[in-house]
Amino acid sequence: MSDPLPAGVVDRVEYDVERGKIREFTRATFTTDPVHTDPDVARDAGFAGVPATLTHTVVAGHQRDQRAFVDSLGLALARVVVGSVTWTYLRPLTAGDHVVGTRRVVADEQREGKRGGAMRVVTLETEYVDTDGEPVVRLEEVLIERGEQR
Repeated sequence: MSDPLPAGVVDRVEYDVERGKIREFTRATFTTDPVHTDPDVARDAGFAGVPATLTHTVVAGHQRDQRAFVDSLGLALARVVVGSVTWTYLRPLTAGDHVVGTRRVVADEQREGKRGGAMRVVTLETEYVDTDGEPVVRLEEVLIERGEQR
């Protein structure tokens, strides 16, 4: 049984940044820069290891129970859309990193939709830290729960 999460924390996830996953993301995102696949090119470019692509933290979704997360917020999954996602890198993620991401709700608002009807807008922030506890990446997600159809 895991320890309860502190107040305001929605979930926590940890994973290793693996070269194979970086290679998969490079292919999936049509990234052609060899710095993401060739350790020699990465080293010559000044990286400690092969750097991950900029959206690499989405692999955390494979480590999380997304259904439980949405349920814990009281959202109706069928009516939820992603409004935006913003990444802020404090340093590159590189192969060999181990990161822990802590996701918090930073805003939860009711708004009037453009076509009438209320919608709920939930803003989340995930801070990923490395094994030294130093922040590496901050991710902001905005989820929108559309009002029920009339």
